[in-house]
Amino acid sequence: MKFKAFLTDNGVSLLEKRFLPALDKMGRICHLYLTKDHAIFLHNLLNGDGVQSIAQFRKDALFDDYRISSQNEDRIAFTVDLGLLQRALRSSVSISSTTTTTTVTDRLQIKLVKKLPPNSQLPMPFLSFESKGYKSAVIQDVPISKPLSRADLIELQTALDMAQDLPQTLVQVPDLGQLQSFVDRLKHVGDLLNISVAQYGDLHLQVSTTLISLGQEFRKLRVLGVQADEPPSYRTMSAQSRTELAVQRGEVMSVQVSMKHFAKSLQCHLAKPDCAFYGIAPQGACLTVIFQFFIPGSRHTDKSISLHCRLPVLDPGSG
Repeated sequence: MKFKAFLTDNGVSLLEKRFLPALDKMGRICHLYLTKDHAIFLHNLLNGDGVQSIAQFRKDALFDDYRISSQNEDRIAFTVDLGLLQRALRSSVSISSTTTTTTVTDRLQIKLVKKLPPNSQLPMPFLSFESKGYKSAVIQDVPISKPLSRADLIELQTALDMAQDLPQTLVQVPDLGQLQSFVDRLKHVGDLLNISVAQYGDLHLQVSTTLISLGQEFRKLRVLGVQADEPPSYRTMSAQSRTELAVQRGEVMSVQVSMKHFAKSLQCHLAKPDCAFYGIAPQGACLTVIFQFFIPGSRHTDKSISLHCRLPVLDPGSG
């Protein structure tokens, strides 16, 4: 079982400044899944408890000279502490940047190693960063779990395949700041958030308690997948009446999620996505949030990077 690669300048920037801070908000511990073509950070796919997040990178989005081999079809997965990973990467970059002869991309190597920790008689696995400055080389070792067995790896891949299923209707929210401000105002009002996604391009959020009911509606959003034309009387109705009519027509899905989970998913804005799509899985199985990234300087999707979250549903809702 071997893995060795060099982090590129773009890879360092993506991880250190964007994705690792965002993923750390999802949970300190995650799976890092390495395949022949991708590096994937996974939260909560095996235990099913909490927000599932999947950040997937094509190998050339992060690495040069990427080499991996294992008896499990050249796939390796293990758990890692993202806080320690951030610290090691930040430290390695700082050391590497002191060189006057080469760039970070030429000098920062990452690889799997086994070492004997102090006061231990058993070698342990580490993800090792080696940075070479002008006159010195520094190694940062991040402890990891024992790599997953073949059976556990198959279970992880199966969970990943299932998590790729898309809702039939997705609506685009171009400004995550509006959602963030809404959650900041209402997260102390109630613990439960009701969410409706209509095929007309509407996203409706509502927090209700025995004393108060507050909500926000986003209308005429871009729709991907199944969509419908809104009824003539739709625009003159109140938000609640619109949702009720859409339910009667079978053109909306509604679920209830934890406000805490929803707020946590919004922390993915730290990865600096260009927009986000919201949708509800068939039978109201979960709320799916897909973050879209553009190729810098364009409006074309960067297909080398993907990030999405799946929020567990507290109430099966309707639809």
